[in-house]
Parts: sequence; C-alpha cells; structure tokens
Amino acid sequence: MSVSFRNVDADPDDDVCSWPYEALVTVIDRGLVQDWQPVFAELRRAPWGPLARRVERYLSYREPDGVSALFRLAVDEARRNSEVVEREEAADRIRTAVTRSGLTAAEFAAMVGTSASRLSTYINGSVTPSAAMLVRIETILS
Repeated sequence: MSVSFRNVDADPDDDVCSWPYEALVTVIDRGLVQDWQPVFAELRRAPWGPLARRVERYLSYREPDGVSALFRLAVDEARRNSEVVEREEAADRIRTAVTRSGLTAAEFAAMVGTSASRLSTYINGSVTPSAAMLVRIETILS
C-alpha cells in the first residue's frame, strides 16, 4: 500500500474490517487504486456489512467528485451482484421444493396459495417471493 495512517491505531496492511473510521477516510481521500482494492473486496464480500455502511456514511457528507462516484458505484454494483445471487438462490430453493414435492407446478402453486404462472416467475428467478411465501413453499414438505 502506498497510503499511510497517522494518528490512528491501525496499519494499512491490517484487515480492512479492523480499520477505524478515520483510516477508511484516509484511504478514500488519499489512497490510490491499489489502496482501495481491499475496500472494494470487502464491499463485494459483504455489500450491506459494516464497512459498506461506513463508506456510505462518509460519502453522504464528502464533497462529490470522481472518487466519491467510484466508491458509490462500487457499493451499488456489489449490492446488485449480491441481489442476483440471492435471487438465484431463492429460485433454486423453490425449484427444489417443487421437485421434492412430486406435485405438478399447478398443484404445488395451489397448495401454497398462488397461481401456476406466479410460481413460474419464482422458479425462473424473475420475481422473488415474499418471505411469507418462501416459508410456505419450503414448509410444504414438512
């Protein structure tokens, strides 16, 4: 890393999650692309985690510029990618439940209180069911 921390009890080589807020601000303000990489990696790993929240907090009052835009984009992209993975996970769980039930899609849909066409949107991942519907779908096998 090319950036150094002053007046904080941290080292740039420490785990980014252990950095105090001031160290994160230093990296965003004075760091270079190589210094930002651990932050971006953590954003991808935990897009709604504590580090992402601290980045958002800082960006909320930092003077907008290209660096601010880059970090905002990194947070947004990490969240979009996470949502794609989560949506596919939900679709996989629903497909598994329907398959294990041994019912037709129409029969399964009727049992959980939805239409066959709506169930199809859950299965292909174009629509994510509510938490209540997902629970109904997963507990039908119980």
